[in-house]
Amino acid sequence: MSLFAERNYRIDTENAFKVGPHIVRVEQQKGEVIKLNLGEPDFAVPKHIKDEIKRQLDLDNTNYCDPKGLFSLREAISSQINQTRGLKTNPEQVVVFPGGKPSIGLAQQVYCESGDEVIYPSPGFPIYESFIRYVGAVPVPLHLEEAANFTFSPDQLADKITHKTKLIYLNFPSNPTGGVATRKQIEEFANVILEHCRPDMRVYSDEIYENIIFDGQQHYSISSVPSMSERTIIASGFSKSYAWTGGRIGYAVFPTIEEADVLKKLNINYFSCVPPYNQEAAREALENPLSKQAVKKMVDTFETRRNLIWKQINQIPGICCQKPGGAFYLFPNISGICEYLDLIEKHQHLPIEEQSSPANLFQMFALYGHQVAVLDRKSFGQIGAEGKHFLRLSIASEQSLLEEGVLRIKNAAEDISGLDKFLRQRPDLKST
Repeated sequence: MSLFAERNYRIDTENAFKVGPHIVRVEQQKGEVIKLNLGEPDFAVPKHIKDEIKRQLDLDNTNYCDPKGLFSLREAISSQINQTRGLKTNPEQVVVFPGGKPSIGLAQQVYCESGDEVIYPSPGFPIYESFIRYVGAVPVPLHLEEAANFTFSPDQLADKITHKTKLIYLNFPSNPTGGVATRKQIEEFANVILEHCRPDMRVYSDEIYENIIFDGQQHYSISSVPSMSERTIIASGFSKSYAWTGGRIGYAVFPTIEEADVLKKLNINYFSCVPPYNQEAAREALENPLSKQAVKKMVDTFETRRNLIWKQINQIPGICCQKPGGAFYLFPNISGICEYLDLIEKHQHLPIEEQSSPANLFQMFALYGHQVAVLDRKSFGQIGAEGKHFLRLSIASEQSLLEEGVLRIKNAAEDISGLDKFLRQRPDLKST
């Protein structure tokens, strides 16, 4: 007998948080680390939202509430979805969750039987892949190619679909690549789904970065394509657009009330409800005109940073980086660095228990040797990631910190002797 159920060995984690203890250790030993690992805006929550939280607390709005979400917030979400996607949803199709993550895993739990297949982008948000084997489903990664600006073709999607396909995850703008799909591409994906998928298959459209988009582009949801609203779960939240990661307010809009009620039941079992004072503040975020000004100011700043840091990162020998169209990440290809530092060969000669990936070795060396925290390609989908040498850098930090972080990455990329010392000592493998 074992203490833990076998399924616990099938669930993974999110390395953006997993690297935290390493950062703490380096800061205790060496001083400040430039943290480019977390996808967390460095802006304050807009004042009118904070004021509403305080007002609701003063009203003692701190009790249990509807596990589906406050009607006032669900009504505001439904209205916003209808205005921006051209749909006719109603508040009973909306479920509010404690953050954007729960609906990702709960959707697999609700829709997938053992052996059903789940298609998801890779590289992509790691929680998509993390849950699949945990619920007994089969992971089917849809690899996003650098040459295609980290999108995919309709044929690539069609090749992944079988009669066992039950869920397809889409995420535009994308984490970690910043890739943005055009309206034409979205319509082509929809046509493939309508032609090849069974009617009880669901698309989980993760639109959490919907407002963080650059170069005058517009977000377009697959739910807006005719006949797709009946198949699409629209998922979003308040963490990114309103710099409110600690508020833990996410939501999903389901094709039917019946589906929303099933997710409500899971909310009851797992969470009871989401704090009502935060929900009322989320309603304020959607309804107050000041929100548009605050979001625009933040997005304009991210775009300025993107332009500058994208140029600087591409000036480092051994790095090639696509220009992201949205979100707040850069996803540079570091194959040239791996070759210069002979990381691929060095990785192959490590003991099996010390192997991860060449990019992960560079990630940990950059942290322990040069005090800059980034994430490697395998942090965003492990299946089929071998031989792909990328990093994710968050640009959600003040500009001077970003420039210092790029300088430290450059120094790490040139430090052969420092890397060899790191590989002999492997401080990242020592217990914390």
